[in-house]
Amino acid sequence: MTVNSLQGREVSDLCIGKPVARPLPLSATVGDALLALRSGGDDRLVISTSDGPAPERKACTRNVCMVDVLCYLCAEQNLDAPMAALGAPASALLPPLVAPSLVRRVEPSSSILEALDAILDGAQSLVVPIHAAASRRKFASASASAADLCWLTQEDFVRFFLNSIALFSPVPALSVTDLGLVRPAALAVRPQDPALSALPLIRAALAEQTSVAVVGDDGRLIGEISPFTLAHCDERVAPALAALSAGDLMAFIDCVGAPRKSAIRSIKAQLRAKGLLGMLELLDADVSPPFSPSTSSSSSSSDDESSPSSPPLSNGRRRPRGMRSAWRSGSYSARMGRRSEEAIVCHPWSSLVAVMIQALAHRVSYVWVVDDDDYFLVGIVTFSDILEVFREQLQQ
Repeated sequence: MTVNSLQGREVSDLCIGKPVARPLPLSATVGDALLALRSGGDDRLVISTSDGPAPERKACTRNVCMVDVLCYLCAEQNLDAPMAALGAPASALLPPLVAPSLVRRVEPSSSILEALDAILDGAQSLVVPIHAAASRRKFASASASAADLCWLTQEDFVRFFLNSIALFSPVPALSVTDLGLVRPAALAVRPQDPALSALPLIRAALAEQTSVAVVGDDGRLIGEISPFTLAHCDERVAPALAALSAGDLMAFIDCVGAPRKSAIRSIKAQLRAKGLLGMLELLDADVSPPFSPSTSSSSSSSDDESSPSSPPLSNGRRRPRGMRSAWRSGSYSARMGRRSEEAIVCHPWSSLVAVMIQALAHRVSYVWVVDDDDYFLVGIVTFSDILEVFREQLQQ
């Protein structure tokens, strides 16, 4: 096999073994999307403009995940009444100026090269219709229908090229610096910054499939606020995001085993101090239809007696003991157990293949580049830039 032989492979080969995407019609509410995401399984849903069963009528606009829900609940217009905001149409989760090309549909017979060009042309993800015949032949799924869609991301293409990495020698052995793959880490906050001020950066990181670095005043990488991590959390992170600093938010997401009351009490105190009383309901309310403020709101809870001057949850890298996890029960990330302060890092001299393996092993689409001596943040390597390297190799 040669590099040129990869160009003739069909994109349907990348769909083998992948589950079909779960559709969410525009008639659904934000609360419906939240409940569907909490139910487990896929960590993303496809919002389509049509409920029709035929693939040609299933025009996807984009996918949504828990990060979209969290950012929506923490938007300025929803901070006072997040429970009521759950009743809005699911289309409210979509940014107002989303380009149609962010999610692009390609046919199963399209070549790998054509699909890769769509990704590098700006598409965040690709949807591939899985026809009934293909489903029986390649997916061995008796339940697959003509309406099924497979969702492909940059990760699927990087994994594909890694499986054929020997064909691209000696390029994979070169360092990420020699290949010009280290770009500045533009999305960064300090641990003492309000987490709510990082909301635009979290949205940008979600769109760019990267992450938000949490960097100390000395330039050292302390950790990250990763959309991948947030996608496996639940709605309780929204009040934490509204109340805490960036460093404390990492601690809230990470820590397990502590008395839940102490953590919630501190967050409630800070929400009151900021006048964000509507966020209190998300902490204790049973989020279920109908989506309206709960009659047993958090203001009546015995956990509420605390002073607004309650101490923060953490300080820098120091993690509070025993905070209950914010993970959704049974989620993949919860079983992985990687913490926000354990950001995936490489060094300027790390090889391309080593960085690929590292990112794929941890299911992230980026790797932070740090100095070996003091953990100073040098930059970031992304799947998008890595795929550019392989695209150039295919052209030779």
